[in-house]
Amino acid sequence: MIIQPKVRGFICTTAHPTGCAQYVQEQIDYVRNQPALVHGPKKVLIIGASTGYGLSSRIVAAFGSKAATLGVFFERPADGKRTATAGWYNSVAVQKAAQQAGLYAKSINGDAFTDEIKNEVVELIKKDLGQIDLLIYSLAAPRRVHPRTGEVSKSTLKPIGSRYTNKSIDFDKDEVTEVTLEPASPEEVEQTVAVMGGEDWEMWIDALDRAGLLASGFLTVAYSYIGPEVTTVVYRNGTIGKAKDHLEATAKKLDARLKTKKGQALISINKALVTQSSSAIPFIPLYFILLNKVMDKMGINEDCVEQIYRLFSSRLYNGKAIPFDNEGRVRIDDFELREDVQRQVQELWQKVNTGNVSEISDIKGYKRDFLKLFGFGLDHVDYSADVNPEVDLP
Repeated sequence: MIIQPKVRGFICTTAHPTGCAQYVQEQIDYVRNQPALVHGPKKVLIIGASTGYGLSSRIVAAFGSKAATLGVFFERPADGKRTATAGWYNSVAVQKAAQQAGLYAKSINGDAFTDEIKNEVVELIKKDLGQIDLLIYSLAAPRRVHPRTGEVSKSTLKPIGSRYTNKSIDFDKDEVTEVTLEPASPEEVEQTVAVMGGEDWEMWIDALDRAGLLASGFLTVAYSYIGPEVTTVVYRNGTIGKAKDHLEATAKKLDARLKTKKGQALISINKALVTQSSSAIPFIPLYFILLNKVMDKMGINEDCVEQIYRLFSSRLYNGKAIPFDNEGRVRIDDFELREDVQRQVQELWQKVNTGNVSEISDIKGYKRDFLKLFGFGLDHVDYSADVNPEVDLP
């Protein structure tokens, strides 16, 4: 099969196995060229390990710290008519590379919200690893079936209290538009918290703790985002923000509990990046292409693996006490929220329109990075070659 990108809105419906393998290899090469994480983790469970920050966390742990990694994700293999999802190909590539390097790497594909997958992970850790010293929680999902009640919840991207209108971008036409979002109902807020809040994270800790699988000094980290003023209404003060508030409250609850094991639970506030999930949030992509233009010009931009390597090396595993902000969170969004960066982004936001968006933003870079998520547009990949889309996990 000759595989080409097919983009619909904020999703690409095809993925390229060779391209995804190259995308993973570039991240591995970056980590290998950095100083080793001398104080890094050794047995790591990543929930949401197939794309974005979760994938990069697995790569940094494995190739920066020589850690054994167990990845959990919910991806679709190829079925004869369709390619696999990019996350499937990413996971195949990282698992093969880790095993070739002599590192333990296994994966479980299934719905992380279910008790069945939690039990499967527990049994595999008992059998292969004994205990874990790090759990990364990086799950992004549109819906959740509650494992106890069977209730189905769906997440929404809406403001709270009143409708909100602001600039956005239509990447199909490269047009700056205005988008209006209606306010969320109380039920939509509640369902978004159920999907994206901290309940499932706590259930994972419960299951692992009951089985005695948390090592002394165990650390668990969930990823979150705050962002600038321009995205506050729809993000931090919107439905997603309520879910993030719940996630952060869960971190404090878990942290108090884990102190008895000399452990910690914390939130890492990360930078805005091109990911499959962030592309779906109104206003965020326009902010991102302006932000990228500014940060690239200043020489302080970071991609996903650069961000996570800096998180591990300078925050979590630097051999010193972990630095926190006033709310007890780890901040790795410090470059993004620098005053000089945000001032310039705000100036560009005020003036950006369809006529100048290609000139004053990094729209080409966004499209390039977006396609890379699905294995397209990478160097040293022959996209005219016939490839087999059916690739199995080792």
